[in-house]
Amino acid sequence: MATKQKRDVDPYAAVEALRAALDDAGIVFPSPRVDPASSELKLVELGRVRADVADRLANALRRGGRE
Repeated sequence: MATKQKRDVDPYAAVEALRAALDDAGIVFPSPRVDPASSELKLVELGRVRADVADRLANALRRGGRE
């Protein structure tokens, strides 16, 4: 099984991309935000996912869930 290499994603940009993609899909999350206690890990709070995961979710939503 191939592993995906983590990209260095700015967590603030990832949150904004996620908000925009969710808005485009008509989905409302209460308050996605960057976790201020995780500067090195770059966690995004939704249920605490890494910024690269949030960025992939945003991209998947824009593609309609297609890879």
